Amino acid sequence: MYGGLIIAAAALATFARVLAMMGLSIVTGWLLGYASLRSRGFESAYIPAIAVLESVPVIGFFPLVLIIFVERIGGPLGVEMAADFLVFDAVVWNIWVGIYQAFKTIPRDLEEVADNYGLGFLGKMRKLYVPYSIPRIAANLFPSFADGLFYIMASEVVSVGVHTYEVFGIGTLLTEYVAGGQMAGIYYSLLAIGVGVAGFMTLFRYFARASVAKYGLDTAAQIRRRERPAPRLGSSAWVTLARPMRRLSRYAASAVLASVARPVRSVSGRAPRLARAAGYAIGIAILGYIVYSSYRLIAAVPAATWSELLSDTPAMLYALAVDYGRVAVITGASFAISVLAGYYLATHVRASAIVIPAVQTIAAFPPPAYFPLIYMATYTYMEALPGGIGAEVYVFILGFLSTFYYVFFSFWMGVQSIPVEFWELMDNYRLGFWDRLRRVVLPATLPYLVSGISSTVNSAWGGLMVGEYWPGVVPGRNLEVNVGLMKLLDVYVSQGYLHRAAWASLLFGAVVAVYSLLFTERLMNLSRSRYVVEEGIFAA
Repeated sequence: MYGGLIIAAAALATFARVLAMMGLSIVTGWLLGYASLRSRGFESAYIPAIAVLESVPVIGFFPLVLIIFVERIGGPLGVEMAADFLVFDAVVWNIWVGIYQAFKTIPRDLEEVADNYGLGFLGKMRKLYVPYSIPRIAANLFPSFADGLFYIMASEVVSVGVHTYEVFGIGTLLTEYVAGGQMAGIYYSLLAIGVGVAGFMTLFRYFARASVAKYGLDTAAQIRRRERPAPRLGSSAWVTLARPMRRLSRYAASAVLASVARPVRSVSGRAPRLARAAGYAIGIAILGYIVYSSYRLIAAVPAATWSELLSDTPAMLYALAVDYGRVAVITGASFAISVLAGYYLATHVRASAIVIPAVQTIAAFPPPAYFPLIYMATYTYMEALPGGIGAEVYVFILGFLSTFYYVFFSFWMGVQSIPVEFWELMDNYRLGFWDRLRRVVLPATLPYLVSGISSTVNSAWGGLMVGEYWPGVVPGRNLEVNVGLMKLLDVYVSQGYLHRAAWASLLFGAVVAVYSLLFTERLMNLSRSRYVVEEGIFAA
């Protein structure tokens, strides 16, 4: 009984830690997303920074965590802050991307109404930006919660050489039970995680449906209330508008009728200019610090070491290209499965009520915890495949299980957010499944897909780092691919070649930043300019 209480308390501590960091991610995401709208310079630095930092596995932040929190702050507070920072790093990036993408796709009509009525920062956030971002936040709660649990053992227990730093949580108990071979404790801990995951995923799913119904622009999802019958699916009344959205729509109508009696208040351009200048100043300061730090680092490295690193660069870039090929395959498979399964589940409520909680629960369990069982049951068959194909299959499985839910849940929420008028239009034209996808569903959900795909691409590297080089995946056996940058990083660190690992990480970060500028930011701007489905309501 005493052990059961300890396990339950540890599970609650872990869940509280993850939920607190998710709440902090949402609040900071609102502030940073608004700043990116007001300053082009800040936006140009913000998106690449998210892409680079999101791509760095949580393990890569261990040195920073140890220096700042454990050594300088120290004590239980420093260790707790270190664990919280690692959990925050696991949950924050896709929430920030989702909020930024939501702010970028707000219909211009609503923004103009807010400007004409002279709403300030707090007024715009309370009545427009925050309500409009709620569905996107709801779509990202599932993967964020899963990511937080994915790294519970790495965040709650940090081992460096002979030193071990830990905080109270289910990850700490699991580490102790595994080290001591206490199978009963392991099973009960996994059961506690499963019960908590099932409960929180049920709450997240209800919140997701309620947020779409309340804050979406006339979607097909409805909230049934006892005091009135549920509206029909074909009704064209705007019964699901959020109160802030509905209020702004009324403002827009009354502004046209009262334009003669009351002039529209002009908006001063001083605040946007100040915000823009501040954003550029912050960006220049960050760039200057990076340049100065880079100069000091370059000057401290001997010429012989630079010659060695430059000679290794072609091999590193080739390994990075191979890894991008793996990421492309994982992303393509996630996209195809998400579109087919997500559309079906979004349009079939009964199947969704069964499948979605199951997928959410499975996604929340960390794949490295149960992957050795898969490897043990199949490695004799995989090793018979020629050319290291078996290892590639294992890496694909790890990467897919670690990231597929980004695209899946984003697309599933996007389909539910399509306004009901578009569903009526597709029914009236009797469009088939493929015509619906090509002409309406995929264009309408592009903002959601951009967010999900970018998070999938940027987060797949954690699965690759685990799978490309895993000594002792089961007793007496190693999992290892032939070529891969994540493998090189693991090998360099394990063999003590830290200068090579640092150089490979720098090349990796530079390529990710270029990818973000050429792909993520452009697609988000495209989705804002051409694929905001809610603007079709106003155009009609």
